[in-house]
Amino acid sequence: MQTFRYGPAPSQVGDLYLPESPRPPAICLLHGGFWRLPYARDQMVPLAEDLVRRGYAAWNLEYRRLGEKGGGWPNTLMDASDGIELLAKLNDHGANLDLGRVVTVGHSAGGHLALWSAGPRRLRTDTPPLRVRVMAAVGQAPAADLVRLYELGSSNHVAKELTGGSPAQFPERYALGSPMALLPLHVPQLVVHGSDDDTVPVDMGRDYISAARASGDTAEFVELPGVGHFEHLDPKGAAWEAVTDWLERLFAAT
Repeated sequence: MQTFRYGPAPSQVGDLYLPESPRPPAICLLHGGFWRLPYARDQMVPLAEDLVRRGYAAWNLEYRRLGEKGGGWPNTLMDASDGIELLAKLNDHGANLDLGRVVTVGHSAGGHLALWSAGPRRLRTDTPPLRVRVMAAVGQAPAADLVRLYELGSSNHVAKELTGGSPAQFPERYALGSPMALLPLHVPQLVVHGSDDDTVPVDMGRDYISAARASGDTAEFVELPGVGHFEHLDPKGAAWEAVTDWLERLFAAT
């Protein structure tokens, strides 16, 4: 594992885990924690290590979070995009990743960023064309609908904290920052959600996938009975098995 920097802020870093196999697909991991400190990328280390054992490269991204300088709108989202873009520069310096097979996988708030990063990334209006295109995205109990999060008042009104206000105050931010509002993403998507999730309700995952399918996207939903919010971080659990099975099928078809 090596750590690389994609910006000057302390949190603008990522850890690259490389398997022995040449030119592996790259899985970009994005952790949860409702975009807040102190939650960090260490949550995803067991999943990164499991991906490497399966022959994938794992790119475990950190990003600026609420509670630190620069965290929040729009930098938290832009950091996810910029961190993914760094993969092209790493390839320029010999990483030998298959940039035609880049997939984002994120848990909770990281699931929001994983889905958002697979879409048009419309916040990037003044930058050169993207070199890294996300081919597919996985949301593990994703916070996929910012408007719904605001309506629920989830995690002490974190949607308001992330965007700076309400949907009525900042409709453009909710339109540009919510995966639900950006559909269709035009890439395959998987959402895995537990029926007993008391942090991000399972109906948010169900509704997102229904909307994705209605928009014309290829989208799969796996609902796990009796599973809560944090079981997704266990590499030996059923939630992660659903992800790795889907990745195998995805890459076998490409």
